[in-house]
Amino acid sequence: MALYTARSMHTASAMNDIPRNNPGLAPPLDLCDPLLASRFDNSFVRELPADPLQHDVPRPVRNACYSRAKPSSVVAPKLLAWADAVGDLLGLVRPESATGLAAQVLGGNHVLPGMQPYAARYGGHQFGNWAGQLGDGRALTLVELIGPDGQRRELQLKGAGRTPYSRRGDGRAVLRSSVREFICSEAMHYLGVPTTRALSLVATGESVERDMFYDGNPEEEPGAIVCRVAPSFVRFGNFEILAANEELVELKRLADYVITTHYPELGPPSADVYARWFEEICRRSAVMVAGWMRVGFVHGVMNTDNMSILGLTMDYGPYGWLEGYDLGWTPNTTDAEGRRYCFGRQPEIAQWNLLRLAGALSPLIPDRADLEVGIDTFGRVYGECSRRVMGDKLGLLDFNAEDDALAEDLIEALHGDETDMTLLFRHLADVPIAAVDDSALVAPLRPAFYGDSDGAHLLAWLHRYVDRLRSDNEAPAARRARMNRTNPKYVARNYLAQLAIDALAAGDSSVITRLLAVLERPYDEQPEHEDLAARRPEWARHKAGCSALSCSS
Repeated sequence: MALYTARSMHTASAMNDIPRNNPGLAPPLDLCDPLLASRFDNSFVRELPADPLQHDVPRPVRNACYSRAKPSSVVAPKLLAWADAVGDLLGLVRPESATGLAAQVLGGNHVLPGMQPYAARYGGHQFGNWAGQLGDGRALTLVELIGPDGQRRELQLKGAGRTPYSRRGDGRAVLRSSVREFICSEAMHYLGVPTTRALSLVATGESVERDMFYDGNPEEEPGAIVCRVAPSFVRFGNFEILAANEELVELKRLADYVITTHYPELGPPSADVYARWFEEICRRSAVMVAGWMRVGFVHGVMNTDNMSILGLTMDYGPYGWLEGYDLGWTPNTTDAEGRRYCFGRQPEIAQWNLLRLAGALSPLIPDRADLEVGIDTFGRVYGECSRRVMGDKLGLLDFNAEDDALAEDLIEALHGDETDMTLLFRHLADVPIAAVDDSALVAPLRPAFYGDSDGAHLLAWLHRYVDRLRSDNEAPAARRARMNRTNPKYVARNYLAQLAIDALAAGDSSVITRLLAVLERPYDEQPEHEDLAARRPEWARHKAGCSALSCSS
């Protein structure tokens, strides 16, 4: 499987788009068409042990993988956004009415026949410390839907009300967090990074009280619910809670279910298959994190309960996009002091999280050497991906050992003056390799510089870089095309998401509609949307939602 170029990563991802209007596929249906129920399944509920109690009072749960729960009704659900491509995956047509029955279902007011909603039980290590039972405190899986391509995908509502895992929370989500998850889920998919998806965004017509920065100043904000879509939302923490409580029968049942349902190519569960399964989780996680680093994405809260067992980016909270290149930057205000989840530490933290998963799976994989193979696989695959990615980003035909110093020196130089990562790599393709003066060498990169930088911090490196490019003897147009398939022009910058949030709050959906359309083609020029490729404006540097965010985001 090709792992490295944006387009090939896109087509190889676990949630590939299917051709639209393909006459060989089952016709798409309305979400509320009674015929759709024939494609509903509830394998997670059917195959795994349930919490015997059926009420939403927060409590410790034992010897169960989930609790049955129903979404709480809202005052006035209204469909704000719909992802047509995800609808195609599911075989669903866009609802004709923004307030009809589909909005009632996706807003949590109505559960269709055949749906068996539940909240999953899991634990997790948060900021390096064991947090005990966590679980779906504001999310509910409605159903598993078999798409026209025969693939199983969960429909999960985030922000649908209290569950047994809500602790002291209300189980709701605000508009800003739901918009951000909707936008970024889809943006990451089109960038070619493995990710969960988003089908819909529904306003609830209700207010939710949130203390955005945990500073004692709560405010009422509009509520919204996002429908997330993935083959599975099982995460590392689902196994950790079972292992921590020595619920080994349930641990094995969950592992067997995940392998049988989502890793069937490995064969029936056995001692050998458990080991190969862990190795594959490590491999997928390495590919995922390499994708983050390639496009400058910072997850912001890489707790083990936010790590997918399928190697998908999930739980979009206080994420951010690297603008001024800084390995130590984190978008999470909760992480501002320790910077545990900063951009440059993401590979290290992913491996740390995999070690926690290894500990949870050790009852099934008792030979430590088998677990070490998986951890070593993460390091090896991440290293291979990183080298290939850097070679592609720099436009080098063959990234060799001597090029390591060139890449490392670029990273050091970028810390010398505030330089936008996305724009810098995108415009490197335009740097002339013929003998030119310093001014002409730097000129293509000027859109990437913040403040009054003249690019002097990159001059010495640029001379070495063009010398290296000449050694490849590749036509500039061919190199530029290759680089532009790896280095996106458009990413879901926080300030762009905030503009969409502000517009939606004022009743204007045109901003998010345009942004989503542009983010579907992040590697294309799209000159009519040039403003959406611009670096972060100064007004957004310290504006709430545009730079640092809290875990409530």
